[in-house]
Amino acid sequence: MKLYYAPGACSLGIHVLLEEIGKPYETERAVLQAPPSERPLTKVNPKSKVPTLIRDDGSVLTEFGAIATYLARTNPDKHLLPSDVEGEVRALETMDYCVGTVHMQGFARLFRPGNYSPNEADQEAVKARGRELIEKGYELLDQRMNGRDYAVGPFSVADAALFYVEFWGAGRMGMQLPSALAAHYERMKARPAVATTLKAEGFA
Repeated sequence: MKLYYAPGACSLGIHVLLEEIGKPYETERAVLQAPPSERPLTKVNPKSKVPTLIRDDGSVLTEFGAIATYLARTNPDKHLLPSDVEGEVRALETMDYCVGTVHMQGFARLFRPGNYSPNEADQEAVKARGRELIEKGYELLDQRMNGRDYAVGPFSVADAALFYVEFWGAGRMGMQLPSALAAHYERMKARPAVATTLKAEGFA
């Protein structure tokens, strides 16, 4: 398999999962600074975004949730999804909230305010709204942890998604995480797969 990634992007979570699985894989750093039509990645993935996974049969898989679920289902011995229905749907619920809300609604406003308003005078308000959504998301996720070491039972795909949004806040922007998330973030960084991934992407 081959993962197209950008250092510190949401592909970080998929990179962690590949390390957790422990099978051989390749990585290629995607060039995202150029316009989409000029990016080499666009020839592989017309969406021109990461994560993008090239599977062993040459087929292309995109979107964080789809890739994470594929990796979990094809490596059942790694227990990346809970085996019971309730655990599975809770893991998917947490993963989707991290990606779809905290990332796409919150951090997207901080990182690319111009996508929400072309008027520069409005962009500080856009960023402020993004921060509100992130903080609300962190609060809800912190409550969801409810004394757990990981998001849903043992380590799962949900933790990979939660880690990258924690990393964006605490690791890149100096935001203070609520106590349960802060403990989870440190616990994640102590995992060998996470440490290896951070080093590979230039953050350690």
